[in-house]
Amino acid sequence: MLSEFNLIERYFTRAPKPAGPVALGVGDDCALLRPFPGMQLAISTDMLVEGRHFLPAADPYKLAHKCLAVNLSDLAAMGARPLAFTLAFALPAAEPTWLAAFSAGLFHLADQYGCELIGGDTTKGPLNICITVFGELPHAQALRRDAAQIGDDIWISGSLGDARLALAGYRDELKLTDAQFADAMVRMHTPTPRIKLGLALRDIAHAAIDISDGLAGDLGHILQRSGVGATLEIDSLPAGPVLATQSTTLQRNFTLTGGDDYELCFTAAPAQRAAVLVAGRLAATPVTRVGRIEADTGLRLIDAQGHPVSIALTSFDHFRTP
Repeated sequence: MLSEFNLIERYFTRAPKPAGPVALGVGDDCALLRPFPGMQLAISTDMLVEGRHFLPAADPYKLAHKCLAVNLSDLAAMGARPLAFTLAFALPAAEPTWLAAFSAGLFHLADQYGCELIGGDTTKGPLNICITVFGELPHAQALRRDAAQIGDDIWISGSLGDARLALAGYRDELKLTDAQFADAMVRMHTPTPRIKLGLALRDIAHAAIDISDGLAGDLGHILQRSGVGATLEIDSLPAGPVLATQSTTLQRNFTLTGGDDYELCFTAAPAQRAAVLVAGRLAATPVTRVGRIEADTGLRLIDAQGHPVSIALTSFDHFRTP
């Protein structure tokens, strides 16, 4: 039977890279980071609970990927470069096979972005995983939610809705082929944090947020914090490749209110359109202009012909969404 400290030593302890930002990692009372001169830290925490954020008996390799990816997505939305992260989790049991797969998935993604595990905590209990991630960015260059400006274009990275489509298939809300379900589940289980795009947008975009709870709700945070409104061209929203095979009604609903996309929604001045497209190419990430920021508060929807569209604007809420 693995003890808490055996578990940490066997599956989650690695030596920090000598030239990296981690001066002291796993194994002491605190970790030590050394930010570079002129930089500030960006810090974000996400907790994922079995049965609420991921399915029971989820693949541990993919689960680890998602747990870290959703935190890296927050750094991307701020234009921050990843440095390190902590891991705190409750486990029903210290199962070596599960832990080996989980740690492999965790470090595979962490190594892609140069992000070191520097500490955390473990305990016994229902499966619950909490990651805190640390990034850095130059002073005054953060992409904040409160910086959208009247006249800005609204942009979306990648595509939306396939993760929500996968959940609908899992819940038997609609019928998908085995191939469609498998493709959609990739977006649900292994989202791609848009770190390269966030870095490329530092001097281009005004405001940004990552889309975790649905575009309508997450864009609403930008509008509220910035004291502005917006019009979205709903038929311009980039549907995921599986969702794009479904009805227009379903595409509109899932691109607008579906969650778990972990794409970036950001605003930039119309004069920066060419620069945004270049940033997307440099980051190997498609970007789509989908609306504009306006002085009148609230969110308005129009179709491809410019006609108003009425859709219930809901997003995920931990204490309201079943």
